[in-house]
Amino acid sequence: MVLLSLHGFTQSLEADIDKIFSWVTPETPGCVCAVSQHGKLLFNKAYGLADLERNAQLSTESIFDAGSVTKQFVAAAMLILVEEGKVALTDDVRKYIPELYDYGHVITIDHLLTHTSGLRDWTGLIQFEDGESDALTLAYRQRELNFIPGEEFSYSNTGYAVAKEIIARISNMTFGEFVKQRLFDPLGMKSTTYRHDLRDVIPGRALAYEKEEDQWKLAILMDNERGGGGALFSTPADLLIWNDALTHGKLGKYVTEKIQEPARLSNGRKLDYARGLFLEDDRAGRLVWHTGSASGYKTLLSRFIDHDISIAIMCNAGDGSTKSSPAMRIVNFLVPPGELKPEEQKGPPPAFAEGVDTTGFDLSSRAGLFFTDPQGKSLQLVTQDGKLRVAQGPALVAMSKTHFKRWGAKLEFMSQDEFEIHFLSNDVFELKSMEGKVTRYRRAIPYTPSPSDLAAFAGRYGSDELKCIFQIEAKDTGLNLWIEHTPDKFLEFKPVDPDTFQWGRMTVRFLRDRDGKVAGLNYANPVFTSVRFQKLDIGN
Repeated sequence: MVLLSLHGFTQSLEADIDKIFSWVTPETPGCVCAVSQHGKLLFNKAYGLADLERNAQLSTESIFDAGSVTKQFVAAAMLILVEEGKVALTDDVRKYIPELYDYGHVITIDHLLTHTSGLRDWTGLIQFEDGESDALTLAYRQRELNFIPGEEFSYSNTGYAVAKEIIARISNMTFGEFVKQRLFDPLGMKSTTYRHDLRDVIPGRALAYEKEEDQWKLAILMDNERGGGGALFSTPADLLIWNDALTHGKLGKYVTEKIQEPARLSNGRKLDYARGLFLEDDRAGRLVWHTGSASGYKTLLSRFIDHDISIAIMCNAGDGSTKSSPAMRIVNFLVPPGELKPEEQKGPPPAFAEGVDTTGFDLSSRAGLFFTDPQGKSLQLVTQDGKLRVAQGPALVAMSKTHFKRWGAKLEFMSQDEFEIHFLSNDVFELKSMEGKVTRYRRAIPYTPSPSDLAAFAGRYGSDELKCIFQIEAKDTGLNLWIEHTPDKFLEFKPVDPDTFQWGRMTVRFLRDRDGKVAGLNYANPVFTSVRFQKLDIGN
């Protein structure tokens, strides 16, 4: 890029970025944004307040909790140890963490870094217990995986909690000490630190807030709410130093290449995730990014590789916009229009592929709730705007009256699988993965339990894995369920299949003993596939 006037360009860039953060006022929390190109800092500015009570302004030196942006630092630290021969990506995690349950399948170091371990995400588990357990304690108690390691992608904070512990044990120092000595100090990231105790005094730390109705409330996670393992604190300018190190190989060839190498499932499917980094193609070319969220703290760190542009945004306003859109708007100010790819004319997905005969065909006949047997995994198909789609998931385009293809493929849903669905009848379909694996689903069987049926489900159910007790009460047409230590928060589960009840995307499937008596239940939600609870008053 040729700049006729650096001063004029800087003023223009500032005016353009100011518009992006115009939602911040002098009386509200806000953000700090920093931008660099070719390693040169082009922009660094703060918007809003760091402390509403004291009317303290945010500055470019304000310190924020970086949330999950930490993961790329964990991955880099582990890769340093791999390069030094102290650990291998193919090593069994239990070699270093024998406390982890033996699931009968090897979980490797690389499974942790690529979110393919199958370990349940502690952020979903901790909601059920009383807050006395940290992330590692919760992980050690689990007795089942979400899937066989390597077979699927599912974002798991647990995997990275375990990885940090492995780094500490191998290096004989805390994770914070290791990354300070091996990453922060050598790179000159003077404002970055990893704190294991979030109650430490951190000079310059901005407080975080979320808006409830029309008022701002403090929104900061502490102790076990944050997993009990600490957090990374940094500034946008320091995060650009880190981006520059990755862009220009300052961590060495092996670490630089491996941390950005696309992960693969055991079936060979390549994912849009590396190790602590998301990968995608954007209008500006190759984009490497990650976000971070810790209650009111929000972070976005992006690198547009083809133009050597880095953007870091850190906010202390829970509703602050730190998704990819502000980064792309900033890139538009820096990259000449002729060097940007044309915007894709995606448009809405079609209901039917071209040429499909729809005569006498009611698309809604394919909608409904479906289960696999015997696992009982559910998939709900709905019609919306005249199209068939997975509920809260992708659209399905009819290639014929019985054959549907997924529209687009997102990493977060079914591990980026470009699957197809073939209906054998209105009540049965086969889902075929892009690699050819076939899974059969059958329509939920209408179930109207009698009052005595519902009464048999009532009682107390306990889980040693979660250290949690469910209370279940029979109602006229369903069941009320609540956690024993939070009795004021109950959910109304409705029958959807024999011995099976749902509330939203949560499923409870009751288990019976040989005599047909209710002996327990399996609980599942989008974060984990199944946790078993035993009925505690089975004799009553």
